[in-house]
Amino acid sequence: MGNSVASGRGPLNLSERPPKFPYTTFIAIAVVIVVSIGALFYFSSAKVEVIPNTVSAAVQSSFVANQSTGELPFEIITAQKIATQSVKGSGTKAVSSSASGTITVYNTQLKTQRLDINTRFATTAGLVFKSYSAMTIPAGSATKPGSITARVYADKEGSSYNVGPTSFTVPGFAGTPKASQVYARSVTAMTGGASGSVPVVDSALEAQARSALVAALAPDLTASIQEQIPSGYTLLSGATETTYQELASAPSSTTGQVEVKEQGTITAIIFPNAALAKAIASAVTGLGYQGEPLSLSPASSLVLAPANGIPSSNASSLSFTLAGTASLIYSVDPTRIATAVSGKTRSAAEVALTNYPEVKRAVIILRPFWRQTFPQDPASIKIVVAKP
Repeated sequence: MGNSVASGRGPLNLSERPPKFPYTTFIAIAVVIVVSIGALFYFSSAKVEVIPNTVSAAVQSSFVANQSTGELPFEIITAQKIATQSVKGSGTKAVSSSASGTITVYNTQLKTQRLDINTRFATTAGLVFKSYSAMTIPAGSATKPGSITARVYADKEGSSYNVGPTSFTVPGFAGTPKASQVYARSVTAMTGGASGSVPVVDSALEAQARSALVAALAPDLTASIQEQIPSGYTLLSGATETTYQELASAPSSTTGQVEVKEQGTITAIIFPNAALAKAIASAVTGLGYQGEPLSLSPASSLVLAPANGIPSSNASSLSFTLAGTASLIYSVDPTRIATAVSGKTRSAAEVALTNYPEVKRAVIILRPFWRQTFPQDPASIKIVVAKP
């Protein structure tokens, strides 16, 4: 009898194995998670975006400023331009005249210095000018010399004395200590010197030409003075004065034409912006100003009126009034703000910033999103000051 085994299962396949754990997929997911978390920490940040506080105030006050010193200093700047136009000539005439102009005489001695009428002043080129009258120059020092303005005229006739701004020595003091202690400078050209035959222009035609030259000089002078304003300084409306001077006509390179010349000089008073803003804020009642750093916005509409006109370059003080509306912007010190929020929670930082008058609004940005506290080190906090 044969032996047989009956079974309901098929034959056993020894090659089958249990399914493998998906290590590769797990590792890939883990890497993505780790990299994502690492990226969050790598790009973590603590930042405060600050919008500065601004106030608008009506101003109608008087002020006193001192040149280059004090709480409200001022500076005097000048610009000069010459414009020329060719017009038809109407003959020639014989002339003989001396150039003249204004100089500022300085004295670094600790005592006053008197100069007689006809005192000679010489340029570096040896051209001699004489004073119209006697003068007494105030005492001064090497750092702040005494000074006085004086009118001088050329020692001889001729156009060669029509020189531009230059420096002068006093020949009478040559070989003495006063040679370096008393000196002069001019800020405008010497004009009016002529000799021999000069071209003649019809008076009506010349007047028309000079009117056109003045109109052309005005915007050029304004642009030129703007270029001279140092960074951080402000020029207000009413703080400039422009004068025009007729220069002697000269023959043109074109036959039958004459060059009509007009000289324009603009003088301006400028103030350090921050010092002016502080002075204005202190003068406005009801503003509650406590001496915080400020700046004056270009949007301000203020007009300056000097009590005695635009001062000379050697003026020590300036009295003036300001009228109009001042737009004052509080200055934000990033280090001060960073220190104020360092180590604080978001809510505590928001409360702390409400105590700073320079902050109108602050936006706090902490990353990653679960971060709720600023770093202890203020240097790790980024402060961005937005335009008001």
